Amino acid sequence: MSKAPGLLDKLLRIAAPSGYETPAATVWRDEASFASVSTDGIGSSIARVGAKSSPLLAVVGHIDEIGLVIRHIDEKGFLWFAAIGGWDPQILVGQRVEIQGREGPVPGVVGRKPRHLLDADARKKVVEIKGLHIDVGASGRDEASQLVRVGDPVVIDSEPLHLAGDRMVSRSMDNRLGAYVALEALRRCHEAGSLKASFAAIAAVQEEIGLFGARTSAFAVRPDLAVVVDVTHATDAPGIDEKELGSHTLGTGPVLFRGSTLSPRVFELLVETAEEAGIEYTLGATGSSTGTDADGVQFARSGIPTGLVAIPLRYMHSPVEMVDLADVEATVQLIAAFAARLDDGIDLSR
Repeated sequence: MSKAPGLLDKLLRIAAPSGYETPAATVWRDEASFASVSTDGIGSSIARVGAKSSPLLAVVGHIDEIGLVIRHIDEKGFLWFAAIGGWDPQILVGQRVEIQGREGPVPGVVGRKPRHLLDADARKKVVEIKGLHIDVGASGRDEASQLVRVGDPVVIDSEPLHLAGDRMVSRSMDNRLGAYVALEALRRCHEAGSLKASFAAIAAVQEEIGLFGARTSAFAVRPDLAVVVDVTHATDAPGIDEKELGSHTLGTGPVLFRGSTLSPRVFELLVETAEEAGIEYTLGATGSSTGTDADGVQFARSGIPTGLVAIPLRYMHSPVEMVDLADVEATVQLIAAFAARLDDGIDLSR
């Protein structure tokens, strides 16, 4: 049974949904002390080495996660909430949660009317977020208001869990994995002295609500090319159709995407790097937008040649997102080797 790298473990244990990423960003920036660290206006973090060399590569992984936000505290002390990012409400029923209150974390549970008290028609209906509430055990609005405020963020209370082999589950794998890979690849290149170009690792914010951090940080950094690191659906879980998504099973390495909006040259360079380094990979394809930060990065300024690398993940947007740690390590190795091969003679035209 493998253990998660120290930085990844720290990042997975921190509550930091979209718009409230500061706790996770602080850990990431502290770990990037070997580099030149800066931030943009909405909180994305940038760690850069090789500042005087060209071309400049940006590797982007978003550091936010899906969550909830408190919208109302009723007279009985129950909390009503909205989603931050894309949720399947069925997952929320009966979950323990952690609210980031003004004085620190506040535990609670997600409740709904018990099945015994639902009529036959109601039992058949899909649960909606508006039918769920959070109970912190308060006796009324006054007590609850001493603990939480409207606008406080919420995450499911679950810690990383190691399973058989190299498999691990946690909330926020999407996409603390990408933020971890970007910084760890930067660290390895820096320690090895292997860079002929410049390398900026970016922990982007607010991906789950609109790809916002990737847009602002790409505009600020002005890279010559970029690689976005995110997660994609592992296709070895029950009910997943490989004919729709391709074949990306846990343990087969990163997925290298190609498609209409992605740079053909960056894609080919990633493939060449993987094959030269003996890194196993699979191929993925997109017909239009990718649904990742790559969609925001490539349109910055006059356009940035952008590639997309994804780590296979089961049970996306749930408290039990599952990954194979060997795939994470292979992705770090790929990004570090890719960065090391870049020099000022690279041709990115299309």
